[in-house]
Amino acid sequence: MTEKNEVWVFIEQEDGRIADVSLELLSKARELAEGLGGTVCGLLLGHQVGDLTTTGFQYGADLVLLADHPELARYRTLPYARVITDLARQRQPTIFLLGATPVGRDLAPRVASALRAGLTADCTGLQLGDFQQKGKTYHNLLYQIRPAFGGNIIATIVNPETRPQMATVREGVMRLGEPDPARHGEVVQVEPRFEPADLAVKVLERQTWPPLCDLKNASIIVAGGAGVGSKENFELIRELARVLGGEVAGSRAAVDAGFVGPEHQVGQTGVTVRPRLYIACGISGAVQHRAGMDQSGTIVAINTDPQAPIFDIAHYKIVGDLNEVIPQMIHAYRENAK
Repeated sequence: MTEKNEVWVFIEQEDGRIADVSLELLSKARELAEGLGGTVCGLLLGHQVGDLTTTGFQYGADLVLLADHPELARYRTLPYARVITDLARQRQPTIFLLGATPVGRDLAPRVASALRAGLTADCTGLQLGDFQQKGKTYHNLLYQIRPAFGGNIIATIVNPETRPQMATVREGVMRLGEPDPARHGEVVQVEPRFEPADLAVKVLERQTWPPLCDLKNASIIVAGGAGVGSKENFELIRELARVLGGEVAGSRAAVDAGFVGPEHQVGQTGVTVRPRLYIACGISGAVQHRAGMDQSGTIVAINTDPQAPIFDIAHYKIVGDLNEVIPQMIHAYRENAK
């Protein structure tokens, strides 16, 4: 079958609400499809979710493959994988993107294995480019960019031979485009096919808990790292966040040291954030911590090491002891707020 250069996005939804990362990926897919001269195709699975196709079109989809069936009402690995694998074999997409959510991380490898396709997890960048191997040039491959070897390097991964080129992408890494109410597209109804074994697992009960903090949507974040020194010193971070009306965050090193809970972790192994103001206190700024953060509004970094990598992306750089700098910042803010 001739390659149609379809760029697929799995439109993840729960209780009739599309995951933010899926909308971000539709925006990115629009850019990739234009580079390929192809189309953006959204995959929407669920039950009584047809109204969500409109949102998919507004964020960049040209076509939505809609599989609406009672067995798809709640996510289960095997039924979802069966539907998507069948569709991929029929249509042979060029690129397939999923969010690096619990659902995406479960579904993507299952589909990739069935299709014998390559898969790169937790990408922080996607772009098109050429690749040469054994005297052959491959044009417009998907460059799948992510930190590797514990965040010490940035790896660019390509998949020249098999299709689709698959990647999962963390929420908040890709910029969310503005919805266009004037955009419309085509809805293709899909009749799911299940094997008896696909339906062996039943959802008997479902419980959810609200998040303890909302770093993803915070406009101001004050984050501390290993340089804070202790859980007691971390109270300075909390105090500055309270004064500014922001959220408290921590690097992986701070979480591992017990300074702050894991729900506050930012970076590649935590929450990818893009606040209007990000204050990094005692954070060295390894690659995995900075993932997607270079598009934040304003970054202020406080560190005793003038060569700390966090200064590479900071707009304001303060070389000094945070135990001295933060109290001065709090005092100055309170004085100017009077």
